[in-house]
Amino acid sequence: MAISSPGIGSNLPVNDIISKLMVAESAPLAQFDKKSASYLAQVSAFGNLSSALGAFQSSLSSLTSLSGFQTMSTTPGDASIFTATATSSAKPGSYRVNVTQIAQAQVLASNGYKSTTAAIGLGAKTTINFSLGAVSGGTFGITGGALGASLSTGGLTPGALSINGTAIATDGTTRSARLLADAINAKSTTTGVSAKAAATVTSATLFGAAGASSFGQVDTSGGGSYSLSVGGVEIAMQATGVAGGAGVTAASIDAALTGNTATARALADANITFTGSAADGTLQFTNADGSNIAIAEAVSGTVTGGIGNNGAPNIGSSTTAVASISLVSADGSPIKVGGTNPAGAGLAEGTGGAYLGADFAADADRTSGNIVIDSTNNTLEGIRDAINKGNFGVTASIVKDGSTGANATPNRLILTSTNSGQSSTMKITLSGTGGDPADPALESLLAYDPKGVQNLSQKAAASDTKATVNGIDVTSSSLGISGAIEGVTISTLKVGASTLTVSKDTGALTNSVNGFVKAYNELNTQMTALGGYNAETKTGGPLLGDTTLRNLQSSIRAQMSSTITGLQGTSLTNLSQIGIAFQKDGTLSLDSSKLQKAIDNNYNDIAGLFAAVGRSTDPEVKFVSSSAKTKAGDYAVNITQLATKGTLQGSAALPAETTIDAGTTWTITLNDTVPANLNNTQSVSIPAGTYNPSQLATMLQSAINGVSQFSTAGATVAATIGDDGKLKLESTRYGSKSNITVSSDSGSPVSAVFGAGAPVKGVDVAGTIGGYSATGDGQTLTGAPGADVDGLKLTVEGDQIGSRGTFGFSQGYAYQLNSLAAGYLGAQGALTSRTTGLNKTVADITKQRDAFSVRLVDIEARYRKQYSALDTMIASMNTTTSFLTQQLAALAANN
Repeated sequence: MAISSPGIGSNLPVNDIISKLMVAESAPLAQFDKKSASYLAQVSAFGNLSSALGAFQSSLSSLTSLSGFQTMSTTPGDASIFTATATSSAKPGSYRVNVTQIAQAQVLASNGYKSTTAAIGLGAKTTINFSLGAVSGGTFGITGGALGASLSTGGLTPGALSINGTAIATDGTTRSARLLADAINAKSTTTGVSAKAAATVTSATLFGAAGASSFGQVDTSGGGSYSLSVGGVEIAMQATGVAGGAGVTAASIDAALTGNTATARALADANITFTGSAADGTLQFTNADGSNIAIAEAVSGTVTGGIGNNGAPNIGSSTTAVASISLVSADGSPIKVGGTNPAGAGLAEGTGGAYLGADFAADADRTSGNIVIDSTNNTLEGIRDAINKGNFGVTASIVKDGSTGANATPNRLILTSTNSGQSSTMKITLSGTGGDPADPALESLLAYDPKGVQNLSQKAAASDTKATVNGIDVTSSSLGISGAIEGVTISTLKVGASTLTVSKDTGALTNSVNGFVKAYNELNTQMTALGGYNAETKTGGPLLGDTTLRNLQSSIRAQMSSTITGLQGTSLTNLSQIGIAFQKDGTLSLDSSKLQKAIDNNYNDIAGLFAAVGRSTDPEVKFVSSSAKTKAGDYAVNITQLATKGTLQGSAALPAETTIDAGTTWTITLNDTVPANLNNTQSVSIPAGTYNPSQLATMLQSAINGVSQFSTAGATVAATIGDDGKLKLESTRYGSKSNITVSSDSGSPVSAVFGAGAPVKGVDVAGTIGGYSATGDGQTLTGAPGADVDGLKLTVEGDQIGSRGTFGFSQGYAYQLNSLAAGYLGAQGALTSRTTGLNKTVADITKQRDAFSVRLVDIEARYRKQYSALDTMIASMNTTTSFLTQQLAALAANN
């Protein structure tokens, strides 16, 4: 029978004995734990090293390209007028910038409609073409009618006229179109509106209109006298006692006006000219500046004849010819006319304006497009949606003007050019199908031509940003002005003048260099702590003697101590030249005075010490990028084939005019791929009309570029007329992926424009870099894998084949160290591999320890079994001993 409590039978301390035995048996567990802890400490150490190296790499990322250096700062004198940015190509200097106009997009508004869902028109199929271009000549404003009849005598009362909310100073002295225009122009700075008086012209029937009411012979024989004055100049006079025909007659008036007479000179001095003759009733007087012309007959006594009196009595007459005015908006904005009596100024109360005498030219660089409106979408909402879906540079919206009531028409269609700039002015034409006219209701809503019918109201004119830079006029279609100052982009905010200072941003460069030194020293401190030995405490870091750490330290130091190669035309090739040097403790120090000297003398070369830099002796061979496998050096560039674009050129010169029939559509395939992509082939509507060669090129370019599928893919075309008069249509992309084909669908055939011309595909640039093969893609040439130029990308422009000079490529310290860090930290990097190996070792140790722990359980069980048997045996022996003792004692007692 087993003993339930070990040692109870033998009085042996079995549990203590087994515990002590197991302590001895478990001694190897401590070794396992010690080994595991050692390896885990290394894992942690490598984690710290990876973190430190990653932080170092992050600090290098901004220093590996030119953007981290050679920065230029811009300081506007008044940042509320404009802001500016500069690239490394900018030159230091001070500039005076005067912004006179801010770019904006054109905005057009329709008349009001009661409902947004009610049908407009009868639903006849109507094609609406939108084209964008520029307005030239003419003005934008309002042409006034005849001034009020009382203006010439009583003037225009104060408050009678206001323009754009500003009252025009008028009073009893404002009695002519000229004086009214002067009053309006006095407020033009505030209103943005100027006025021009029309020429004052006397009535065409004043002197009879070819005998309808002639000028009668003046007769003063009855005792009277007669005088005729024009604009205060007496042109005829007859004293008392002169019979008719012997004095003032139509013929005598003509004689007084003909030639260098005193009368003619007096009229000229009064700024009055004349046409026609009194004899045939066509005599008219004109004052070009809009001043009034008073025509007066002064009569005393009995007089017959004169103006409109052929033998009839003349009691005298007075009439004043008054001109009209026109208003011109300075920026094409609508003009608001108000006041207590605008009609007195010949103007109607309200807001309006239109282009007057202007011309319109489509811009080939702006897209155009068509929409079709029929019974399925002839509502305000349907038209809006169709325009927005077209995606051709115009957006549409519906705005409610707030009017209410049973007869209110609050809904207005608003059209806005997607882009700003003078060339974003809209022209909207409508045409029917099958020879039918466009729906009249749609014409009334949308027809808009700056040189013709303007059924939409312009609320904002398309305009460019205009400015002067150091007195030189510059324009831009957007708020930004680029190119006026090399390397500088100005972002305009409002009209005004200010200075702009462009200077070297030495502070940013200094910060970059200091950041490099600081980042390295932080990494060095971490590496020293991990792999160093403390003599005082006689302890070493967790990576003391580790080869991976030593290799990393030596690689970094070797790279930073080497000389940069491949830098053409620079005197800076090592860090010591800008004041960076190693100290005895392995850290870097920076001599600020030496760095400043390098900044002053070699500012543009400092970047080459840190970043990847490529420089070519040929300005049309440009550095794009490189890879970690690209080696520094100087490489000869040889081009055997230049990149070209896909083209379609006409076989013959275009005639003076080409007519495109209504309903013409062509299928255009642009920059298609292998296998073909259906989005690269689209049906394009070609607007009907008669075009000269230049207009035809503009129309085709706009029509194709207006296709949303093309524009979304970044595919565009350019249409030009060559010196030979042939039309050329070409993709704007270079290379073997550049192609264009055109085929006829309906209407005018393609051959009507291109004749027998056939499409030609583009080709990629081809050549070698440093004698190594390279792959062309458009204008980009990339070095072949495995070569010294592996990953080096160059853009090759120009028109020269053969030798294109030498390209120098260098990898600065930051670039090299960034690549080195990436190699250690990558998935296959040394730190990653070491950490993986250490973790695997720890896992193996853990597995061994677990297996040994299982063995210890078996050993303890064996010990307990053995000692349990011993305990039982001793207990049995003790029982026997006790029995024998008792028996022996009994025997002894009996004896």
